[in-house]
Amino acid sequence: MEILRPEELARIERDYATGLPARVILEIFRPHGVRLSEATFRKYVQAGLLPRSRRVGRKGKHRGSTGLYPVDSVRRINAIKKMMAQGLTLEEIRRSFVFFKNQIDQVERELDEVFAGFETELSGKQFGSRHKRALVSELSQLRHRAEALVRAVSRFGSAVTARVNDDITQQKTRAVS
Repeated sequence: MEILRPEELARIERDYATGLPARVILEIFRPHGVRLSEATFRKYVQAGLLPRSRRVGRKGKHRGSTGLYPVDSVRRINAIKKMMAQGLTLEEIRRSFVFFKNQIDQVERELDEVFAGFETELSGKQFGSRHKRALVSELSQLRHRAEALVRAVSRFGSAVTARVNDDITQQKTRAVS
C-alpha cells in the first residue's frame, strides 16, 4: 500500500520546510482517502508517534501563535497508515522504529537549538581572536560529533526494531493464512 508517493513526500518537504499546522497535514491526506481526524492526529502525538508542535507567533499585534509540526510528520503518518494497513496495531507500531525515530528527531532538533544558541553567543561577544577561533572550532567539532551520534543511534534503533517488526509481520501473515 502506498499512500503518498516518494516524489509527493519530497515536494511537501520542500514546500513546508519550516513546518506546517495540523489542519494542513489533515488536508494533505484527505484526497488520498486516508481517514485522519484531528482526534486521531492528537492521539498519534500523545502516543509519541508524532512530534509535538512548536509555537510560532503570528506577525501583528495580538495575533497569537500557531502550532507548527515538523514536515517529517507527514512521512511518519504515511508510514503509520501503511503499517496499520498491514494489520499492525498502534501498540505494535509504537514498539517499532517509528516511535524511537520520533524521539531521536526530537533530540536532534533540540541539539540544533543548543548549537544555534552557542553560535549566537559566540558572534555577540568579544573574545580574543585566537580564543574565539578555538571556541568556534570546538563548537564545530561538537556539532559533527552530535550528528555522528544521532546517526549511530538511528542505525542502532533500526537494527533493534527491524527484527521485532519482521516477527510481528510474519505472525500476522501466518494468522491470516
